[in-house]
Amino acid sequence: MSESEITPKFTNRLIHETSPYLKQHAHNPVNWFPWGTEAFDLAREENKPIFLSIGYSACHWCHVMERESFEDELVASILNSNFISIKVDREERPDLDGIYMTAVQMMTGHGGWPMSVWLDQDGRPFYGGTYFPPTDRHQLPAFKKVLLALSDMWRNRHSELMTSATGLTSEIEKAVTVSSGKFSLTGSLINEAAKKLSARLDSVHGGFGHAPKFPSSMSLQFLLRHFHFTSDADSAKSVTLSLDKMAAGGIYDQLGGGFSRYSVDAEWHVPHFEKMLYDNALLIRIYTEAWLKFGNESYKTIVTESADFVLREMTQPDGGFYSTLDADSEGIEGKFYCWTFEEFKSSLPVSDLEVMCAWFDVSEAGNWEHTNVLRRVKPAEQIASEHGLSLAELLMKVERNRQILFSDREKRIRPARDEKILTSWNGLMISALAFAGFSLGRPDLTREAEKAAEWIWQTQFRDQVLYRVYKDGKSRITGFSDDYGHYLLAIIELGMYSEHLIWLERAKNLADILIQKFRDESDGGFFITASDSEKLIIRNKDFFDNAEPSGHSSIIWAMQILGRLTGNKDYSETALMGQELLSGQVKSQPGGFGWMACSMIESVYQGKELVLLKGIDSSDLWIKKVSSVFRPGTIFITGTGSEDFAIISGKQPIGGKTTLYSCENYTCESPLTDPEKWTE
Repeated sequence: MSESEITPKFTNRLIHETSPYLKQHAHNPVNWFPWGTEAFDLAREENKPIFLSIGYSACHWCHVMERESFEDELVASILNSNFISIKVDREERPDLDGIYMTAVQMMTGHGGWPMSVWLDQDGRPFYGGTYFPPTDRHQLPAFKKVLLALSDMWRNRHSELMTSATGLTSEIEKAVTVSSGKFSLTGSLINEAAKKLSARLDSVHGGFGHAPKFPSSMSLQFLLRHFHFTSDADSAKSVTLSLDKMAAGGIYDQLGGGFSRYSVDAEWHVPHFEKMLYDNALLIRIYTEAWLKFGNESYKTIVTESADFVLREMTQPDGGFYSTLDADSEGIEGKFYCWTFEEFKSSLPVSDLEVMCAWFDVSEAGNWEHTNVLRRVKPAEQIASEHGLSLAELLMKVERNRQILFSDREKRIRPARDEKILTSWNGLMISALAFAGFSLGRPDLTREAEKAAEWIWQTQFRDQVLYRVYKDGKSRITGFSDDYGHYLLAIIELGMYSEHLIWLERAKNLADILIQKFRDESDGGFFITASDSEKLIIRNKDFFDNAEPSGHSSIIWAMQILGRLTGNKDYSETALMGQELLSGQVKSQPGGFGWMACSMIESVYQGKELVLLKGIDSSDLWIKKVSSVFRPGTIFITGTGSEDFAIISGKQPIGGKTTLYSCENYTCESPLTDPEKWTE
């Protein structure tokens, strides 16, 4: 009998879910419930507390805790006897993840996944942590010990737990309230934020802070804009050093393109090998912008390889992008990506082995746990000199052998892929590919972005409601602020970079829904959940730009651009109020508000409005001139003169020729029909 024909010993309610992460736990002996009324009703009926476990499919330590505890029948019996156990995919429910992560951080001083939280029957937390081992180790108590202690407290010291739940819930409400004051948006505020960020630069390896080290794409986007507008050398160094070191490190897939989620060390050497759609979207964007600004061809290579990786491995045929690739394959973290010396040697021609070992830092001893994470540690010029090659000869040899290594790696057992489609993450990738396609002259990338956006519009937007998750033919979970915000920003950018203005019409529709359902009319800003969404213990706002931008930041940036395009003052005023609301936070904690800082700097140093009206002649040269320069804060639109947009109103092609109108600070230059006469 094959393994697939063996009937599992256990099956729980998660078997009916579509989330790959939840389905991974469907045959645990733990009697898991999905989040919902059934679980809470049973908790009240049986007078049991809730054990809430939150994770995601590409999370290595989530898999470890499953193997150690959730597949253990003794642990399961304790959970089943004393608790109602709920599993949540954090990628599906950022609202729940945000609330309970705040609680865990308050209780323990840190957070992460897997997240383990114990709740009362109203969903209020009273105890929590992250990973718990099966036995006491690393100053962490055994999971069984925690379960038994909390069960005893629930029965014998119940009032203490309820007092804790009440107090903690009150503190969570306070924690999600902005309290650092409002400031006028000025160049001095922007300079102070940039100075604080640059002061945290690792001047040797790039990036900010210590291990584990994350790419901090949004902070780099802000500093690139700061350098563009102010010529600040520290901002430029922060960007170029970080991008150079990441591109050379193991965090970047040197064979297949694309980035892993973070580096476990400060040198970008050993990644946590999962690949996330949102990381790659943000990194494609910053490398594209940096290529435009600095002209470094290696940045363009990173964009091309990473975009090709996404199209090859993360794209569904009908449009839309999958969520993640797992860190593990064959149960071993990084096995798909790492090379033993013998594997490396057997793939390559003997004559090229030495130079390729030098290129990728491969040795017989290995550079990580007796294997090799491919990375670049020597400059190409040095390797060429050491091996008696010209630089051109070296690069040809490397590229030829890279393709051999990639082809051999493709024969390995691949990491699992989480094929759910998240509207929010798709929005980020649509923006990145639309901009990269426009900037690099890669219309195929723009077409893929538009294909994905159209698929979402047709599949995930129904009856004026945007849905968050698509899997197995089903659209599920009404969207949160990040779904609306990221997708809104994406279709605005598509409207600018694809030349199809239908996207801007759709953007106005979506923006109006956002304002109606998510805006806080009393205190400002936008809630995570819509006004007609499920009621949780608090209705919170997500202001922080962490691993991915907050929905709030995307909404504000989108409203800022859309207000300029349409002349709608409500959009513009909404953006300004949202920026002022977080001005104190950006000033004091710029590392947590990278995208908000980007929208602010583009408000302070507002760029031009460029309107290109097509005539009977070709517009290709105009498009190339507009797209080949880094222009943050500049909005661009292509039309015919007949469109109903404030930015186009009153403008017509001159003499039937393609005509550029350029305006800045409420003043317009004379329209031009000859691209050679356009100077900036």
